[in-house]
Amino acid sequence: MPRYVVSALAGAAALTALALLSTATASADSAVLTYGAAGGNAVSVGDVFTASLATGTTASITTSLNGTSGITCSGSTLSATVTSNPAAPGTATESATSQTFSGCTSNVLGVSAVQSLTVNALPYNTSAASDGTVTVTPASGSAIQTTVVLSTLLGSVTCVYRAPSLTAVSSNSTNSLTFTNQAFTKSSGSFLCNSKSYFTATYAPVVDSSVSGAPAVYTN
Repeated sequence: MPRYVVSALAGAAALTALALLSTATASADSAVLTYGAAGGNAVSVGDVFTASLATGTTASITTSLNGTSGITCSGSTLSATVTSNPAAPGTATESATSQTFSGCTSNVLGVSAVQSLTVNALPYNTSAASDGTVTVTPASGSAIQTTVVLSTLLGSVTCVYRAPSLTAVSSNSTNSLTFTNQAFTKSSGSFLCNSKSYFTATYAPVVDSSVSGAPAVYTN
């Protein structure tokens, strides 16, 4: 019987994070996070960022690095609340409060359905640096965690995966946030659960849902 995969996003999971967007030359008085344009209006602390998968893309959780076997999700969303937004260059912070997955299927032999893929232990801490690096970390003493429930030939199987942190790259040209091959390790679950899994997804556009018209967010 083959081993099965699961993991997250995490957060995500992903997750899981939603800080933002890539390098841009900032004016001296620009904030790290602006909306509408690079160097535009400063995002307010307390604003909520949201994003879905970029058009025409999917989120994948594979059993090997750059592999094709695993789970594919046609839908995924992220949400985060801004907690600080200093002058650029610098690092803004956010609290990643939600990450969801939908329309998930698996091409792993023996898996008939993906019952659920859930990002746990939210919120996560997210930092967005002026150079476009986005880092997602859990609360102290915790871990980024995703739980996957699969229907298999042996019945329902639950696999829990964890990661100490996640790293993403933001881009002002597409207002996107991209996670590539973010590694998770099995924390608990059946022997059928794969020991490792790798999360890849691109979310775009990232928008400030607290501002009228939900303008795109830029990193400076």
